[in-house]
Amino acid sequence: MSRARLYGDGTMKSTVRARVIGRLVTMGPGFGFLIVFLAVPLALVLSYTVFRRGRFGGIVYEATGENFTRLIDPLYLDVVFGSVKLAAITTLLALLLAYPTAYMIARLPAKWKVIALVAVVLPFWTNFLIRTYAWIVLLNSEGLLNSGLDALGLGKVELLYSDGAIVAGLLYAYLPLMILPLYSAIERLDPQLREASANLGARPIRTFWSVTLPLSLPGVLTGCVFVFVPSLGNFVIPELLGGGRRIMVGNLIRDQFLKARDWPFGSVLALSVIGVLVLLLFAQAWATRRVGRDA
Repeated sequence: MSRARLYGDGTMKSTVRARVIGRLVTMGPGFGFLIVFLAVPLALVLSYTVFRRGRFGGIVYEATGENFTRLIDPLYLDVVFGSVKLAAITTLLALLLAYPTAYMIARLPAKWKVIALVAVVLPFWTNFLIRTYAWIVLLNSEGLLNSGLDALGLGKVELLYSDGAIVAGLLYAYLPLMILPLYSAIERLDPQLREASANLGARPIRTFWSVTLPLSLPGVLTGCVFVFVPSLGNFVIPELLGGGRRIMVGNLIRDQFLKARDWPFGSVLALSVIGVLVLLLFAQAWATRRVGRDA
């Protein structure tokens, strides 16, 4: 009896050991990547926030809370609020453009869906800087848009180096990140629900507001997070299309690390953006669970 128990215990231990090894093999590379490229850099940035800047840059390892109080300085608050405003406008415009696009793609025949989705992601196959410089060619005073306006007798308009140019560049860069999650959410909707709504006498607009939009809300929230966060932290587009007239959070963080060499304050700014991302992800997860529960 004891020998059978011994063999049984040995077999159980071998099974547990095999499961642990299997999980380490399958999950180890992913966890290793997250630790090396996410956890360690984030821990370093977090540690820098409590130290002060050296006289000639760098870090002096003396604890201080000055970096956090500087964050509420009106000068930096204006930059933060201006960045949030432009990112919110970009996100709203992306949603208004992406939803009907994703809806139409979801209703296409299968062979055309692939072509449409490839067309959506096609800009990502081109270098980001090249796409941004293309907008400079389009929007400058001698560009295609101003030439067209001049030919129509409307005169030339200052399009480049403005908030509108920044929003246009951000919208073009991140619109696919709104279309794809919306398409995924709409594609999974049961068409019988819309048919049932129509059979009960609901008009198409009522069906959209009562059935389609609430059930696709997880895709809406995911797309908004995917567009808002990179728009908030982008510094290339404001630099090139805004001409340096509009400083966004991304530009401020870059300047603190590379120009002012104020790593502690730059770390505080970077963590503030990460905090916004975490709050948005929690809100998106909460709203998704609530929609799933109500459905």
